[in-house]
Amino acid sequence: MGLSNLGIFHTVIGIIAIIAALASYVKCGKINLASKSGNTYLVGTIITSVTALGLSKHGGFNPGHVLSLLVLVLVIGAFVLHRRKAGNNKARYFEQFFLSFSFFLSMIPTVNETLTRVPLSAPLAKGPTDPLIGKTLLVILILFIAGSVCQYRQQKKINRGA
Repeated sequence: MGLSNLGIFHTVIGIIAIIAALASYVKCGKINLASKSGNTYLVGTIITSVTALGLSKHGGFNPGHVLSLLVLVLVIGAFVLHRRKAGNNKARYFEQFFLSFSFFLSMIPTVNETLTRVPLSAPLAKGPTDPLIGKTLLVILILFIAGSVCQYRQQKKINRGA
């Protein structure tokens, strides 16, 4: 597999963050920063984004680093909105979108790295341009869009009732 110690740490924390996000989606229908799983996603994603800046297959600053910085900005923005704009209001729409979009963006390198490394003896994909990676990301994009619409509608109902 050829991972450095930083790469192993990054991967383990990233997997924990993904599991926490999925648990929050199942339990709350969103990544809920008021829950333990939501906070685990937040902290895990911050650590994963920062550690990604120290990783590079090709040397130097690359598009993966830009993606990490964008994810970092999104989760920090969601955290600020969550803390400063309490209650059911318009800030919740942005908070939920930022968290869901950060999760979607995190799936891009996750899918690529997983499918090009697993199984060890014969990875499922040959490289980033492999059709399997494109199809998998398309499914995740469709789920992200559908989930965002559902979250928007749910938050709209909550805001009307408040």
